[in-house]
Amino acid sequence: MSSSFEWEKPLIELEERIKELKDFIVEQNIDFSAELGELERKADELRKSIYERLTPWQRVLMARHPKRPTTLDYIKMLFDDFIELKGDRTYRDDKAIVGGIGIFNGEPVTVVGHQKGRDTKENIARNFGLPHPEGYRKALRLMKQAEKFGRPIITLIDVVGAYPGIEAEQRGQGLVIAECIEQMSFLRVPILCVITGEGGSGGALAIGVGDRVLMLEHAWYSVISPEMCANILWKDSSRASESASLLKLTPTDLMKFKMIDDVVTEPLGGAHRDHEVTAAQLRASMKRHLAILKKIPIEQLVEQRLERYRQIGHFQEKIITETLSNINNFNDIDSELDCEVDEANE
Repeated sequence: MSSSFEWEKPLIELEERIKELKDFIVEQNIDFSAELGELERKADELRKSIYERLTPWQRVLMARHPKRPTTLDYIKMLFDDFIELKGDRTYRDDKAIVGGIGIFNGEPVTVVGHQKGRDTKENIARNFGLPHPEGYRKALRLMKQAEKFGRPIITLIDVVGAYPGIEAEQRGQGLVIAECIEQMSFLRVPILCVITGEGGSGGALAIGVGDRVLMLEHAWYSVISPEMCANILWKDSSRASESASLLKLTPTDLMKFKMIDDVVTEPLGGAHRDHEVTAAQLRASMKRHLAILKKIPIEQLVEQRLERYRQIGHFQEKIITETLSNINNFNDIDSELDCEVDEANE
């Protein structure tokens, strides 16, 4: 993937002109401050215009930017004295999931997250960030350990989906994802989930059950990736931009549906432009929400977590009632036909 997007080209060209003018001013010692100021003003206006009007598909591409901070980047910036813990005690260590113990705001916490690679070699080693079942077993092991020692849990979500290969299915991919969702629902410690980039399908849901769910401004969260959705609906993955709009996967949409609790603002142009500022914004939001969660009695916290997920989604009772009525009518008709057949046979 290119480090810049098509819609950014006018801005990049303007930024290059500004850099050239700055270099010329230094070399020639000529005062062009008025011209430089005007160009920088235009760049600010263009930057704001571009990033305030991103389409859902453009946000998906932003979430996939190769220079966007990864889980290990956030761990380095947000947590002190981090100790990585490996292995699921059953099969092997899955490098697509990283986790361990660190200090956040002076308190020990357990951190678990998806990890993509920066280059081809690392992506191969980490299976392009697609976890196998052992990755989720490792995550669950660390979260159960956190419960044992009373440590809050922080999960960092950035995955297009769990690994779909046959070996993952043979080792119980679906079962272990379901087990993670079930176990996280009842863990007796505060759980804070952060969607830092991609939040795709069961791969994200497996470590996404929390008391609070935060989401970065240019992240996405959905039951399926736009490409897979387009492939299923129209047998044409090139219509991913269309399906991205239909899926309602942006932070704005998800706030309306009460799927997430807070949107963390990114630097203008995306998290990849300034890792440190992004981490500072995220740290402030995490501190605020963790402070609230720690004040809630644990029994009440677990009950609120369960109720939170019970409330997701809506249904219309009228439609369900009519459907049941139609089924009953069909069964009545079917019974009458059976009687008529029996009488005819007699």
